[in-house]
Amino acid sequence: MKLRILSFFTFIIFGAQVNAQEGIPVYFDYLADNYYLVYPSMAGIGEGGKIRATARQQWFSVDEAPNLQTLNAHFRLGESNSAIGVIVFNDANGYHSQTGAKATYAHHLKMGDDARYLNQFSFGLSAGLLQSNLDETEFRSIIQDPLVTGTNNSASYFNVDFGFSYTKMEFYAHFAILNLLESGRNLYNANVDIAPVIRIDNIRRYLFSVGHIFGRNEVQIEPSLLFQMTDFTQEKTIDFNLKLYKDVDFGRVWGGLSYRRSFDGTQFQSGTDLGEQRLQLFTPIAGANIGNFMVSYNYSYQTGDIRFDSGGFHQITVGYNFGQPERKYDCYCPASQ
Repeated sequence: MKLRILSFFTFIIFGAQVNAQEGIPVYFDYLADNYYLVYPSMAGIGEGGKIRATARQQWFSVDEAPNLQTLNAHFRLGESNSAIGVIVFNDANGYHSQTGAKATYAHHLKMGDDARYLNQFSFGLSAGLLQSNLDETEFRSIIQDPLVTGTNNSASYFNVDFGFSYTKMEFYAHFAILNLLESGRNLYNANVDIAPVIRIDNIRRYLFSVGHIFGRNEVQIEPSLLFQMTDFTQEKTIDFNLKLYKDVDFGRVWGGLSYRRSFDGTQFQSGTDLGEQRLQLFTPIAGANIGNFMVSYNYSYQTGDIRFDSGGFHQITVGYNFGQPERKYDCYCPASQ
């Protein structure tokens, strides 16, 4: 029990920007050709469809450490410019957990008449039902706390995500607002008549990405960045990414590095000295496309003087592409892959 409480508070202080969020946390699986998990407008972005599954585990040496599993599928509706998608996920951190499902509709509007030139606006809207759980069955205290029920509390709520994307040949940009609606949740208010608890309803997040793929031979390079901000707390982080691709006989291999840094610091005391630490994560990623299949692995390592555990965060993504034609556009275009 003490370990669970220590894990929770350490997690809040030094990892809030990455993990303590409602809905699907934004990790680095978007770099594994999984942008739909982050941006609704990327549903059915190619001519066919894609299936992606991820599994993430933090701190193997820590019991009940944060872990996440997601499964999503999205595809075009026939020859139309419309697409649909669905996401299911499970996210757990100690005595907190959340599960949910989202359904998405997206529309892709191609600009210009040249069939080989990609210039496209995309819009997407996701509606989701999520359930948050707080397991208090193992909470023990010498002095009775009226806010602790000793049961497994749960609360469900509905929310929507909205996003749009723009792709022009090898260039792309994405924007999304996640958890757009204010949602009343009673997860921490089981004994609200005894001791009212302030309820935070605004869990809105803003995301923005931009990137470009350079090179049209066997090797390509892709710099990109992703910015995210939590509305209620004004916490902000930015990812700087660099990936390399190489065409091979069986498909494509690729690898890269991502660096995430928070704009907000947390103060800590070491002896008589006061310091401030900002979240910093280094994430190498590697993957391969073998025919219609895709597999990737990334490992995130947190730097800084104050860390809960020396271990890192492991994540595996596997996928399958179906109905994808040979390269349709005269480019290595993100929207056509």
